[in-house]
Amino acid sequence: MIGQAVEIRLLGPLEVYAKARPLPVGPPQQQRLLAALAADAGRMVTVPTLVDRVWDEAPHGARHTLHMLISRLRRVLRQEDSTLRPIVYRSGGYVLTCDPQQVDLHRFLALVALARDPTRPEHDRVEVLRQARDLWRGDPLAGIAGRWTASVRDAWRQQYLDAVLAWAQGELSVGNAGAVIGPLTDLISAYPLVEPLAAALMRAQCVLGRTADALQHYTSIRERLVEQLGVDPGPDLQRLHQAILRGEPDPPAASAAGTASVDRPSGRPVAAQLPLDVAGFTGRREQLDWLTALLDRDGVHPTAVVICVVSGTAGVGKTALAVHWGHQVRGRFPDGQLYMNLRGYDPDQPMGAADVLARLLAALGVPGHDIPLDVDERAARYRTEVAGRRLLIVLDNASTVEQVRPLLPGSPSSVVVVSSRDSLAGLVAVHGARRLDLDLLPQPDAIMLLRQLIGPRVDAEPDAAAALADQCARLPLALRVAAELAAARPAATLAELVHELSDRQQRLDLLDGGGDPRAAVRSVFSWSVRHLPRAAARTFRLHGLHPGPDLDVYAAAALTDSSLDDAGRTLSRLVRAHLVHPTGVGRFAMHDLLRAYAIDLTTTEDAADERRAAMGRLFDYYLATAAAAMNTLHPADACHRPHIAPPATPIPDLTDPDPARSWLDTERPCLVAMAGHTATHGWPDHTVRLSGILFRYLEGGYHTDALTIHDHACRTARKAGDQPGEALAQFGLGCAHTRHGRYGPATDHHERALALFRWAGDPVGEARVLNRLGSIHRLLGRYPAAAVHHQRALALSVQAGDLTGEARALCHLGCVQQLLGRYEPAADHLQRALNLCRQAGNHFGEAWVLDDLGTVQTRRGRPHHAVEHHRRALTLFCQFADQDGQASAHNGLGEAANTSNQPAAAIAHHTNALTTATGTGARDQQARAHTGLAHAHRTLANHHHANHHYRQAISIYTQLGMPDVDHLRAQLTTASRTGTAGRQPTETATIRKG
Repeated sequence: MIGQAVEIRLLGPLEVYAKARPLPVGPPQQQRLLAALAADAGRMVTVPTLVDRVWDEAPHGARHTLHMLISRLRRVLRQEDSTLRPIVYRSGGYVLTCDPQQVDLHRFLALVALARDPTRPEHDRVEVLRQARDLWRGDPLAGIAGRWTASVRDAWRQQYLDAVLAWAQGELSVGNAGAVIGPLTDLISAYPLVEPLAAALMRAQCVLGRTADALQHYTSIRERLVEQLGVDPGPDLQRLHQAILRGEPDPPAASAAGTASVDRPSGRPVAAQLPLDVAGFTGRREQLDWLTALLDRDGVHPTAVVICVVSGTAGVGKTALAVHWGHQVRGRFPDGQLYMNLRGYDPDQPMGAADVLARLLAALGVPGHDIPLDVDERAARYRTEVAGRRLLIVLDNASTVEQVRPLLPGSPSSVVVVSSRDSLAGLVAVHGARRLDLDLLPQPDAIMLLRQLIGPRVDAEPDAAAALADQCARLPLALRVAAELAAARPAATLAELVHELSDRQQRLDLLDGGGDPRAAVRSVFSWSVRHLPRAAARTFRLHGLHPGPDLDVYAAAALTDSSLDDAGRTLSRLVRAHLVHPTGVGRFAMHDLLRAYAIDLTTTEDAADERRAAMGRLFDYYLATAAAAMNTLHPADACHRPHIAPPATPIPDLTDPDPARSWLDTERPCLVAMAGHTATHGWPDHTVRLSGILFRYLEGGYHTDALTIHDHACRTARKAGDQPGEALAQFGLGCAHTRHGRYGPATDHHERALALFRWAGDPVGEARVLNRLGSIHRLLGRYPAAAVHHQRALALSVQAGDLTGEARALCHLGCVQQLLGRYEPAADHLQRALNLCRQAGNHFGEAWVLDDLGTVQTRRGRPHHAVEHHRRALTLFCQFADQDGQASAHNGLGEAANTSNQPAAAIAHHTNALTTATGTGARDQQARAHTGLAHAHRTLANHHHANHHYRQAISIYTQLGMPDVDHLRAQLTTASRTGTAGRQPTETATIRKG
């Protein structure tokens, strides 16, 4: 945390004060970085987001520079106390660890929200808004340049104008018109065309008897609007003017400033998933108008969903059209825009309905643990979530009707656009879809696109340009590739390029067969690749084999068995040729059509053993780098992970924790894809070892990915007869199911893992499973059975000389003793566990023991000692980016605060815990947070909020089958009858790591 005396000011020039003393922030890049973090104070900001906020165009090595800037900024913010951790790394990003109220922007927003409370007296609301107004010292982030600062500056200005208008109207309503004249006059000088400001000033002037001034002000703003914008004042201001002329004593108020509000379901996120609009989009006016006309369907089949199928050949611009139109009409879909690439023509892994529905539900705000496992249940939940919402749903690159049908909503409030190379006749016949067959670009539009891309050479050689457009089949994708090639050869004439393209002997087979005349797009791809250097062409071909969504230079080097420099130069060449495209800083992807083409090429041009060798190098690289990252983050667990030999190709330096976490977070989608590919394409050993390497990382909050990876490993190991490998995978599956609150499946997997570890003669593995089985018994209130399992685990660990396992078993036994109310033995067990963790250098285990010690201290009535333990645990959990641990530590801090009669602090900690646990799907921590929030709100006499959280906790505990539910029902009944808090309900069992 940063010091409590530190204040960060964004509403004006950026300033930082510590104990009323200004702190120098540093050069502009550091200023932008601090602003980027402070705008989301207390919340994680991802590394890519920070890069985008700090730089308009990210330089080479932006991530390294960002880490350096973070280090410098940490030194600035902890000048008052060198022990503070003002900026911490969490999974995928950084957090400015402060109370948001230490940032003037968040104080402003909190005051504005407080003023919206309709139960507050009007005088109080006016005073709160005045305090909010007074926080502004000038233009926000004044003097700090950049695209991001400009965008947030505009947004914050609008919020300021809204707040000032609300304040002015409040002052008028309480009869204090004189207070608003000066501030409104000053504000109008800065915003002379904002009509609601003029209206508020005119009303105040009328109230004060200054009618002539009000009429003169109307004349002034009308002249400014006509002169600068060519428009008259809006209807609200005109009505106010007419009312003043009629002499009405209290003319009606004009509309407040700001954008028009829309009714949205409370608490629901608004997805905005449309990709970036296509730069230089050309033509298609008729098709765009046709799509828009589908929205104007009042009274036509009011119960039917509007579905449009945009069909056409590959590269004709289906996706570009759908995305461009989506951006044009997104204002008509206030509840969001969903986009999903179904990868229907990906030769290896089109997306199945189950995966698509899971992603769509997540985008609609459904927590991971609430997403059903069965695909039909997911489809039903999806239809429920979209019902009544005004959504635009773009389903891109579908291959079959069956791929689309489960994704169709059941209510008419949404519009669905499907793009496909197939006509999807079943959607038209059965579901009444309208089909838009997207043909080639008309010749004039194709020439216009070439002119935008190539420049004056098109007008200098009109015949050659027309021939080039025809040879590209007037397909936008092919035209862009050809234009890039022409631009890369400025000395060649277009006629020369056309002559080279006209060699039919060099053309490849038709795209889809059957004499399709539009197959010229493949000729363009062939020509593009043929003009690449040999190494770049080989990289292009092998890139198609990569199973993940994108790759970096290290993965490219592994695929091609080349140096980093060579791989980097080759990727740059492919980017210039439009054969790959950057997806972020240092990452590259391939359009699915190009991927299919690359696979086709590598199948015909590279020998099978060479392709397998390339994949082997790639998978070895991922295993070795993942192992290096885990050895940095969790060295004490190295004995539980498979040994990985050094790879033959280079890997990044991950000896520092931040880069190690960043690599794992960035590559997680590729690692999940690798697990699926290796499991189904004959690399069983890689699948199993990947599962073992990533176990602890996935335990940190990625439980859905854990289920996927461990399931692949389990099936592969069983098929290969690898009992030790299957034991580890079964153990991982049991842990992942436990975190999702599925204790039955978790027990089944653990029982199978236990039998396999015993068969293999592995007492350490057996002890780990026994501890997890004991945890499940403890969660379900079966404390004697839990103690028996942990005692057996302790004996096995001592026998094997496993200090980490011994500490783990003692920690679990301490938890059981605590739940039985035996606090002295509990503290003794936990202290022994803490000593063993420190002796073994197991800082991750130390974090969990400290957290449990804090809970024991709270139960013993020593909340101040508890806070010390929980804070030390939280610091370690943040270092490990373990989200489940962070949720537990925050819950512990909240329980200690409740015990100390500090309900406001308890609410802050339990809210943090609830947010984190909801994100990871940790059901027990969610219930624990709701319980603490209920107690804190009851202490504050917020009975409605308290009862809400009691009911949420009861619901979760009931679903989990945990014993805490009976006590909470009694607590809720007592509280509802008496309005008192009763005994603090914090004695809950929670999952511990093993």
